[in-house]
Amino acid sequence: MAEDLFASAPKTSTDYDASSIEVLEGLEPVRRRPGMYVGGTDERALHHLAAEVLDNAMDEAVAGHATRIEVTLEPGNRLTVVDNGRGIPVDPHPKFPGKSALEVIMSTLHSGGKFEGKAYATAGGLHGVGVSVVNALSSETTIEVARNRELFRQRFSRGVTLGPLESLGGTPNRRGTSVSFVPDDQIFGPELHFKPARLYKLARSKAYLFAGVEIRWKCAAELISDDTPPEAVFQFPGGLADHLREQVNGRECATADFFTGNQDFADGKGRVEWAVAWPLWSDGSYSWYCNTIPTPDGGTHEAGLRAALVKGIRGFGELVGQKKAKEIAAEDVMTGSELMLSVFIRDPQFQSQTKDRLTSPEAAVLVEKAMRDHFDHFLSNNMERGKALLGYVLERMDERLRRKQEREVKRKTATSARKLRLPGKLTDCSADDPAGTEIFIVEGDSAGGSAKQARDRKTQAILPIRGKILNVASATSAKILANQEIADLIQALGCGTRKDCIPDNLRYERIVIMTDADVDGAHIATLLMTFFFQEMPELVRRGHLYLAQPPLYRLTAGTKSLYAMDDAHRAAIEANEFKGKKVDVARFKGLGEMNPMQLRETTMDPKTRGMLRITLPQEYEERAVVKDLVDRLMGNNPAHRFAFIQENAARMDEAAIDA
Repeated sequence: MAEDLFASAPKTSTDYDASSIEVLEGLEPVRRRPGMYVGGTDERALHHLAAEVLDNAMDEAVAGHATRIEVTLEPGNRLTVVDNGRGIPVDPHPKFPGKSALEVIMSTLHSGGKFEGKAYATAGGLHGVGVSVVNALSSETTIEVARNRELFRQRFSRGVTLGPLESLGGTPNRRGTSVSFVPDDQIFGPELHFKPARLYKLARSKAYLFAGVEIRWKCAAELISDDTPPEAVFQFPGGLADHLREQVNGRECATADFFTGNQDFADGKGRVEWAVAWPLWSDGSYSWYCNTIPTPDGGTHEAGLRAALVKGIRGFGELVGQKKAKEIAAEDVMTGSELMLSVFIRDPQFQSQTKDRLTSPEAAVLVEKAMRDHFDHFLSNNMERGKALLGYVLERMDERLRRKQEREVKRKTATSARKLRLPGKLTDCSADDPAGTEIFIVEGDSAGGSAKQARDRKTQAILPIRGKILNVASATSAKILANQEIADLIQALGCGTRKDCIPDNLRYERIVIMTDADVDGAHIATLLMTFFFQEMPELVRRGHLYLAQPPLYRLTAGTKSLYAMDDAHRAAIEANEFKGKKVDVARFKGLGEMNPMQLRETTMDPKTRGMLRITLPQEYEERAVVKDLVDRLMGNNPAHRFAFIQENAARMDEAAIDA
């Protein structure tokens, strides 16, 4: 049976035999598949070539053999990197007769001096492919080496050696390596060129990462189209601390002092340097490095830092008796922070040749152990500083828990917006489309009962609240989350709060605050307006919020009845409409004292009612004035309210006399 199967196998027009197997030699694999080595052929990959060459120079500096690096961009897309290190070895290589070590390094994959760790204790280039890949993907490459007081040069093109190593004579005052190359437009295209601003930033960041090195930047002026300087010298004795200070740039932070420092690992396994700040009102940024190589996706060194910060702040919270501290998560400490971490370790492991993520398992333990003691001292040596940071982190935690609670509410909702799980006190309207609908936030169950009878069932919903709600301007996020009245209100509106507020999800076109026409009612209305201003400002800005205008008096003379909004309005009606007549005055102590017909006629029927729309100014400066006023009058400090009353007392007295 097997013979029949083989006999019936179809014949192909092209035989697949040993001659079909290609063997790519030298640097040909790099040119065939550049994405495997530099991540592609786009702008990011082009600048990866620059990073590979600069990383080699930095390895010489970190190893203690170079103090100066020069980066020069010239017309023709030519980049030159020079260091004053030991210089690439130029003596004959024992395994490649007739070739110098320099030629082997430039033309052979997986060749270099960083495998065994003898020449470099910690280095960024560990696969032996970096500079050879640059050579393979460049139309021109020229290497000059000043070593043992003699200058050597060798040229390459697209990975092919153009000639033997040349001796250019003695050079008693020079040492180190110069790599000059032009990326191949056959690979990257004729339109893709180095960006001066990007190279400038790369060179500057390297100087921050190793305090002992001086990096000189130079670029032809005609290549610059922005404010990048044509020449600069970078040297930062403070390392990452200097970098962070420049990045924060005077912004207000949770603590005036930054958490910065460095620590050598035990048993000579390397070292770690860090710098962390917590600016207020910041989206934050993270910068991770291993052996001066950026690792934008983080990795195990990031995990170690996270563990050190979380355990440290939890421990400090327990020390000062803050029981909630045990619930702190890493995102509470790190969200919004400006954070930089640089590690130097032996034989690091990365996720790929582009080194976007560190995967060395031991890095997490080394970083956590090195940073934990320093962070504990940072918090406890200055208790006010530690408490300030703890308070900032707890606010972040409260915000995270609030978002989690809102997500849980959303998960429980049905797919139809009108079939949401709604608060039990809410009497909803029947219309499916939010257009034309209203929700009345009513003070007290009694008023709520009248409002339910007075409403238009199709378009008007009623949500009774119990007296004065929480003042959110002076409450913590935890208190806001725990308040049932606020939770019911958020759930009824269905659009979320703060950053998670989506106005398009609002279940009603208008939100109407309807409270008694007295001082207590005004106070409740003020608390509700403060809630919307702080938690849902975009709803206010879009004009969804209204203030109902219920009357305070009912005036009757004979068979005619009129309603007065306040004392001044009452006096005007008595003087004009009912002049000389006996007037029966009824004062409504609350909305609940109105019968449903009166409430509908005066306050709820769109044909006869009056309402005030509450809005926010569009201009930033005016919004800032409003925010300042709310913070002063509704915040924790009663002195501000007292000062406001004193400043405006005369005007209030005049208004009372006029009334």
